[in-house]
Amino acid sequence: MSAEQTRQLIDNYLNRFNASDWDGMTALVGEDVAHDINQGDRQIGREAFHRFLVENSRYYDEQLGDVVVMTDESGRRGAAEVTVRGRYIATAPGQPDASDQSYSLRAGIFFELDSGAISRVTTYYNMADWQRQVEGG
Repeated sequence: MSAEQTRQLIDNYLNRFNASDWDGMTALVGEDVAHDINQGDRQIGREAFHRFLVENSRYYDEQLGDVVVMTDESGRRGAAEVTVRGRYIATAPGQPDASDQSYSLRAGIFFELDSGAISRVTTYYNMADWQRQVEGG
């Protein structure tokens, strides 16, 4: 893929996230996608990726804004810097109690592509900042 095709694929992925289109996002990843969850384990596979998206949507209602997409010249790797604006709508396991708290934080999402599909998604954000926001601190 060219750098421009990679940029378009990442834009499509992020737009589908904002539309809560979990099936559409899943269609953009490879069968053996590696999904590195912020401060969590790596999950492998399209089914695990889809399960994660659906599960997370039970706890968080999020939109990505202030999006900046970057790619390398080869089109094999890309990244997006975003602002996650969300509401914490149900208590997630091991997290503070939810009561529809709002939050906003910067995040980085890193992508690797292979054969026209996303083969790796790695997400980073400041978990301590998120916890402070939802705990009212």
